Amino acid sequence: MSDARLANARWPDVKAALESGKPIVAILPCGATEAHGPHLPLGTDVIISESIAAFALPKLEERGIHVLVLPSLAYAPAEYAAGFAGTISISMDAALALVLDIARSLKKQGFAMLALVNSHFDPANVAVLRDASETIVREIGLKVAFPDFTRRKLAEKLTDEFKSGACHAGQFEGSLVLASRPELVDDDARLQLPPNSNSLVAAFAKGAKTFEEAGGPQAYFGTPAGASAEEGVASLDCMSDMIVQAIAAQLEP
Repeated sequence: MSDARLANARWPDVKAALESGKPIVAILPCGATEAHGPHLPLGTDVIISESIAAFALPKLEERGIHVLVLPSLAYAPAEYAAGFAGTISISMDAALALVLDIARSLKKQGFAMLALVNSHFDPANVAVLRDASETIVREIGLKVAFPDFTRRKLAEKLTDEFKSGACHAGQFEGSLVLASRPELVDDDARLQLPPNSNSLVAAFAKGAKTFEEAGGPQAYFGTPAGASAEEGVASLDCMSDMIVQAIAAQLEP
C-alpha cells in the first residue's frame, strides 16, 4: 500500500497485506489531549508520537518490515493537567481496556505485532502502557514493541532537558512540535516565557498531584524559548531509531 496509515486504507488492501505471508506490524501512536503551556497545542503528545512513527517508516521499509500506522490514541490519564481548560483525562482502567481491546482485534485479524509509540509521560499513562504491554503478550499472545522513553537506558540518549525531568512543553517538546507542526506553535508567547527549572519527576516523587503543585502554574516546565526545529529533527531521528530497533528485535525468531 502506498499510504501506511490504516485510516486511509481500504479494507481489501489491508486484507491482502495480512494474507501476503509477510508479518504486518501495527504502530499505535499514543498521546493525550492536555495543556502544554500557553504556546503549544493540546495535541502536542499526539503530534510528537505521529511524527516519530513517520520518521520510523522509511527506516522500517529499508529493513523490509511492513507496517500500518493505526489512528492515534488521543485520550489518556492526564489528571496532572486537569486544572487547565481543554485537558481531557480518562481513567487508567478505561485506557488499559482500550489498548487491550485494540490488541485483541489486531491479533484476531492476523497482525504480527503491536508497537506502542508514546509521548505522554504522565506516570499513570506510562503505568498503563507497561501493564498493557505485559498483558498483551501474556494473555493475548501478540508480540509488543514498547520502547519506554522514560526508562533510564533510553532516556540517556535524549536531550539534557528531557533527562532533567523539567521537560513538559519546554525546549524538548517545543522543538519536536516546531519540527513537525510549526504552524501550531505560538512563537510570540513561547519566546516570552521564562525558564521553569522545576523537575516534574522530582515533584511527582515528593507527592505533587497537579502541574500547579509541581511548580508549573502555566502548564510548562523547561525552557520553551530554547526550542528549535533543528533540535526537534535530531530528537525525532533518535526516537524513531529506538522504535525501529524495538520492532526489529521483537520480530527476530
